[in-house]
Amino acid sequence: MVLFIEKKFLLDNLPNQNLSIDSIVYHKENPILHPDDKNDKKKILVNFQMLNNRYLETEHRFYDEVLKLQIQLFVLEMWNIFANQLDRRRRSLQAGTLYERFLQLVEDNCMKEREVQYYSNRLNVSPKYLNQICKANTGVPASQWIQRLTKDRIVVMLRNKNMNVSEIANEMEFSSYSFFTRYVKKVLGVSPSEYRRQF
Repeated sequence: MVLFIEKKFLLDNLPNQNLSIDSIVYHKENPILHPDDKNDKKKILVNFQMLNNRYLETEHRFYDEVLKLQIQLFVLEMWNIFANQLDRRRRSLQAGTLYERFLQLVEDNCMKEREVQYYSNRLNVSPKYLNQICKANTGVPASQWIQRLTKDRIVVMLRNKNMNVSEIANEMEFSSYSFFTRYVKKVLGVSPSEYRRQF
């Protein structure tokens, strides 16, 4: 059995904005969930069965509403499992190499911190050395990693119609709406409003 859920429905049911953004980005990098906990596997199967049972109850007076709520429960359980995996990955990266610790710091802070200097200070190295480490590992400098991970989060937020562009700019602590617009144009090639229209 396969369950298809529209992206809009998923984005409309984000449980917690910051956690959900991280989970979506993590899911993009790791699209297949392999639950390693027996309880997680059991929860997924039980929730899926309950969802299927609701789907089959076509005579229910509030069929659409009940089915939607059941799907929301299922989606929240999946978000929870993704978030737990994300936490485990964070703990392993925090104890990793300088490059891995840098990536984890960027994932945790790029919503508000987008300068190489901030991360080099946190890691007690110079910006030049941090760039060398990133290039040695991936061929990509630190600034581009920061931009890539920030871009992923901007895309997720722009696709969530529950926030307007000004709120996103404030959430990401850009000094002004126009600065946010210029930054988005730089990383996406179009303004935030144009991106939303295209999406």
